[in-house]
Amino acid sequence: MAMMPKRVKYRKSQKGRVKGNATRGNYVAFGEYGLQSLEPGKISAATIEAGRVVASQSVKGGGKLFIRIFPHKSVTSIPAETRMGKGKGEVEYWAAVVKPGTVLYEIGGVSEELARATLARVSHKLPVACRFVTRRPTL
Repeated sequence: MAMMPKRVKYRKSQKGRVKGNATRGNYVAFGEYGLQSLEPGKISAATIEAGRVVASQSVKGGGKLFIRIFPHKSVTSIPAETRMGKGKGEVEYWAAVVKPGTVLYEIGGVSEELARATLARVSHKLPVACRFVTRRPTL
């Protein structure tokens, strides 16, 4: 089932603009390998779920997958061939706002080759360009 917030203060949110690079959530924190976005965009809850399904099929029970993004933003739309006016449309889907540098998925407990192949399959599902990143060594 697609992710969405349990409750929100306001059902409908304004569009907004995605400006700048990610300053938080821009490094691998939980697993050993990650998938980092290279461009801004909105990723729908259905797309996040599709990536999760592909990753879980690819690792076949071995390793652990971490999803680092959550769809907090509601995206509305008006039905096709509707006249102007009559207010803002109903909520169509929920989306995660992604800045360049945000780590989207992380994977741990698998070899680098399997992680690279898995995250490559996940990146094909996403509407933003991504790159494979590894955890920084801690001192």
